[in-house]
Amino acid sequence: MDTLRTGAPPLSAAAATAGSDDAAVQIVSLYQAQKKIYPRAVTGRFVNWRWALVWITQIVFYATPWLTWNQRQAVLFDLGARRFYLFGLVLYPQDLIYLTALLLTAAYALFLFTAVAGRLWCGYACPQTVYTEIFMWVERRFEGDRAARMKLDAGGWSARRLWRTGGKQIAWVAMALWTGFSFVGYFTPIRALAQGVAGLGLGPWETFWVLFYSLATYGNAGFMREQVCKYMCPYARFQSAMLDKDTLIITYDQARGEPRGSRSKKADPAKLGLGDCIDCGLCVQVCPTGIDIRKGLQYECIGCAACIDVCDDVMTKMNYAPGLVRYDTQNGLAQHLTRAQRLRRVFRPRVLVYSTVLLLIVSALATSIALRSPFKVDVVRDRATLARQVEDGEVENVYRLQIMNATELAQRYRITADGLPGLRLLDPRPVAVAPTEARWVSVTLRVPPQTAAGTRPGAHEIRFVIEREALGADPARTLTEKSTFVLPR
Repeated sequence: MDTLRTGAPPLSAAAATAGSDDAAVQIVSLYQAQKKIYPRAVTGRFVNWRWALVWITQIVFYATPWLTWNQRQAVLFDLGARRFYLFGLVLYPQDLIYLTALLLTAAYALFLFTAVAGRLWCGYACPQTVYTEIFMWVERRFEGDRAARMKLDAGGWSARRLWRTGGKQIAWVAMALWTGFSFVGYFTPIRALAQGVAGLGLGPWETFWVLFYSLATYGNAGFMREQVCKYMCPYARFQSAMLDKDTLIITYDQARGEPRGSRSKKADPAKLGLGDCIDCGLCVQVCPTGIDIRKGLQYECIGCAACIDVCDDVMTKMNYAPGLVRYDTQNGLAQHLTRAQRLRRVFRPRVLVYSTVLLLIVSALATSIALRSPFKVDVVRDRATLARQVEDGEVENVYRLQIMNATELAQRYRITADGLPGLRLLDPRPVAVAPTEARWVSVTLRVPPQTAAGTRPGAHEIRFVIEREALGADPARTLTEKSTFVLPR
């Protein structure tokens, strides 16, 4: 139910009445329509920084799938083959620890940046911010700036609006489809994907994910925009736990700006009893989430600094000092700290802890990758027959070894085993594995009758030693995997 009936007094002569009862019924809506936000274009140093990151992130995103490395796609997450290629690095599902380390790195980096300077990620590099910025740029090219867009929407449908809005939508759809295609190109070889699109032979899963990601980009950047940041993104809700009074945030200097009021450029604000804020409202007009920064820090603020750029421009035109809206800390505003004093407070315990943990994780990740073995081995026992006695009284156990070649060269491996007296491999021939491939090998181990007779029954620990043969300047490498050998009763 979207209305509430109350016994409030009538607001007009048209208020409804029931019979001789003079009490009126007032209809109060419980819901308020979301007002569309028309952000105004702005120029300035922070806008330039934001656009620089838009260019950098999008060049990396769109160009990376087309890069080649050793005659293959340089970055490819081949889920079907369970191979993950990152330039010269070939990863298997067993390397999930690297993904964990990468996620921890991203999390602690976010904590660190937020503790130091608030929502830098949201304002400059978040995909939602980046694509919203791109889509708004297209919107301005077709429909004009803020006033022109408002007038266009209020004027009803016409041939002019149909052309401008239709052109914008076509451009949005094209950008969204190209984004979805590029995203799927990280999981399906992008050249084969392009051939499938050109020949209308795209597979059902590729088609689904291209359209799904395209729709997400189109909807989030074209329509929901600030709604994603305000209501859907959890970061806006828990950011306050990572901020303190020495965190750089976008602030309005109330002591300098209040009381606000309009005045001429030549007027002396001191004589008028006014602060530096001329109450032009431009800081609200340029805000992509539609907030008024003069009301203090709000969770809707994404830290894009558009209000700083436009306010500095106004201050310059009024011949006032810039910085009425600026990056500052709460302690900096309250205690009138200098720039040097604020910078010294950056190195506080919270920041040092985040930095130390982040450095340790990155160092551990880099060391692990540098010392990573060029091959991996999984040992699986044959569960159909744990142990059996064969000719001459020997006891036999059967295993399956998966040898994963994490290099882009064909390799040969020798398998041996030890751990029990007389333990031997039935077929000691080398195993060849193609580049970046995994091969299952059946391995049979036997122990002589005297070992079986003189050793207690049950499972005994053994070791498989897998040696990769030397290849050119690349020396031989050895890997050891533990398993058990079962002796029957």
